[in-house]
Amino acid sequence: MDLLSSERLWDMSKTVRIGCHSGFWGDTETAAVQLVRHGNVDYLVSDYLAEVTMSIMAAQKLRNPQAGYAVDFVTAVMAPLAREIAEKKIKVVTNAGGVNPQACRDAVLKACEAAGVTLKVAVVLGDDILPRAEEFRAAGIREMDTGAELPAKIVSMNAYLGGFPIARALAEGADVVITGRCVDSAVTLGALIHAFSWTPEDLDRLAAGTLCGHIIECGAQCNGGNFTDWRLVPDYDNMGFPIAEVFSDGSFVLSKPDNTGGLISTATVAEQMLYEIGDPRAYIVPDVVCDFTEARYEQLGKDRVRVSGARGRPPTDTYKVSTTFPDGFKFASIFMLGGREAAAKGRHSAESIVKKTRRLFKDKGMADFRDVSIEVIGAEATYGPHARAQDSREVVVKIAAKHDQKEALALLGREIAPMSTGGVVGMAGSFGAGRVSPSPVIRMFSCLVPKSQVPVTVDVGGHRIALQEGARSGGFEATSLPVEAPPLAAPSSGPTETVPLVALAYGRSGDKGDNANIGIFARKPEYLPILDAEVTEEAVARYFAHRIEGDPRGKVSRWRLPGIVSVVFRPRP
Repeated sequence: MDLLSSERLWDMSKTVRIGCHSGFWGDTETAAVQLVRHGNVDYLVSDYLAEVTMSIMAAQKLRNPQAGYAVDFVTAVMAPLAREIAEKKIKVVTNAGGVNPQACRDAVLKACEAAGVTLKVAVVLGDDILPRAEEFRAAGIREMDTGAELPAKIVSMNAYLGGFPIARALAEGADVVITGRCVDSAVTLGALIHAFSWTPEDLDRLAAGTLCGHIIECGAQCNGGNFTDWRLVPDYDNMGFPIAEVFSDGSFVLSKPDNTGGLISTATVAEQMLYEIGDPRAYIVPDVVCDFTEARYEQLGKDRVRVSGARGRPPTDTYKVSTTFPDGFKFASIFMLGGREAAAKGRHSAESIVKKTRRLFKDKGMADFRDVSIEVIGAEATYGPHARAQDSREVVVKIAAKHDQKEALALLGREIAPMSTGGVVGMAGSFGAGRVSPSPVIRMFSCLVPKSQVPVTVDVGGHRIALQEGARSGGFEATSLPVEAPPLAAPSSGPTETVPLVALAYGRSGDKGDNANIGIFARKPEYLPILDAEVTEEAVARYFAHRIEGDPRGKVSRWRLPGIVSVVFRPRP
């Protein structure tokens, strides 16, 4: 047992079982049924909100004041499972509330009434700060990486809240807690704060709970989904969803329901840790700044992995805020082309369509495209100069474009199909051309807002409780991080053999908007010196030069994670 300075004695025999049934809005409806009926879980959690999802929901709410939340949480989870959830006393925590948590709550209550059960449903409010946009504009709020000013027209503006409001709602007796925008891991961390009575000072435990939430937040990704060695994963058609059995110190054992597909190994779990984390020494969430560099993974048995070793630092004084704004229109369509020289014919066809459309724009007094993208799928266009498939006899050509005028893109769409009779031989059909309407371009703007200026409220059965989130601030600054140890020495000279990177390492990528990170970790510890020597910041920047805006030199950062013998790369702003 661990005796803290606060003289609280932790009961390490107590565990809490948490299952995650959704990693995004649109995840499979089979997961919640699987976890409720076969997972023996205490908490059922879910994550529905990607950054752009908030703008989609905001647009829905503008058209219908009762919309703006993840409807399938009600129709596919609560409506069919409310009775079983109530009978098994499972607590449910979700961010399905989107931009309208109150409407989501009302729909859940109606579903419970239809099922003949009574559940206490709470909502966490305060993340939506769009009504105060002008106030923050006047205060000089800027984009956190580029320093750009707040956009003139904003669709959504939401602060990423943490786990303590969720814990408070559970402490008030809520059976279901619905939030708007919160960090993805908060639905899990909030449950653990409540279950183990963690306080803001329990930094290592908060970091461990955040790591738990981060591992399971994307549903089946930690259970073999998107795994490098995909052939080792059995029964994708019956994929098991994650269950974390968590101890009071925050360490946990990851498993899944019996008789389900998927694979839980140290590699599948460690890959998921690398997803979207950026600097692993400072994974910042509202409640704690996490250091995952010494996290450890231990295989306890078939499909059972123990995770421990996360450490925490005091949190920041600010919330990250995700703002979305409209920026013109976009259009995309594809067509097939076959036969000899298919790739060359496909590109020539697309370039001809764009050239003709530009001439029509000029005749009609329209401006040029803001951006045009032509991808020959099947010829490895996304690999740029590293493409290998140059002689394919069957390709799909994708034309995508941006323009300030919707009508201009509609004109582009109408000019694709005529190429089948008036263009290069081999066009075998178009899909969506002339029928798919241009849609608004929604871009993301990230900024920081003082926690003290974002009041958070928990509503439980109509009783509202104001929380002092600003008090949970520690003023963390990235400049306070210790200097990393230098890389290991390069391998000694001698005979060498060229092998693909996948032979030496696992990998996982993740993105936030147009900023992506790549995490790789060695299959064996002795491979790390090779990775250190070969997979450098310069090498990664050079390989992805065709995808990095501007001069790629100096555009990539690298961090090392000794706990799993890995490195993480991320573009610099």
